Amino acid sequence: GRVEFLAEKELGFLCCPGWIAVVIHRCDHKKLEKMRDHERKEETFTPMPSPYYMELTKLLLNHASDNIPKADEIRTLVKDMWDTRIAKLRVSADSFVRQQEAHAKLDNLTLMEINTSGTFLTEALNHMYKLRTNLQPLESTQSQDF
Repeated sequence: GRVEFLAEKELGFLCCPGWIAVVIHRCDHKKLEKMRDHERKEETFTPMPSPYYMELTKLLLNHASDNIPKADEIRTLVKDMWDTRIAKLRVSADSFVRQQEAHAKLDNLTLMEINTSGTFLTEALNHMYKLRTNLQPLESTQSQDF
């Protein structure tokens, strides 16, 4: 995209968001390590530095990694945070379904994280609704001739 074009033609520069600029320009990966460790220790979701942390990281690292010191380390740290959060989301969704809850609070989740499990959660909620209203799934409603 645009970032790649600018980098190839040397027509411009990137202004990184503050949270990743600190990591990139100061080579301070400790901030990301602390965020990752904090996410791993907490049972609930911790606030991320940006609601678009994964999208921004992917864009920057896919199109400008040559200009980012320790790009692989940053990629790994952000991926670790993502994996931890998605694992928490799956456990939370499983608990939600098992306890037959009617609503859930999704504090500190990004839209991308929510969309990752959207299909599973929607299907689970549909099945719960059918079970609660004593309806059979569509596949079972077909009659058989004897």
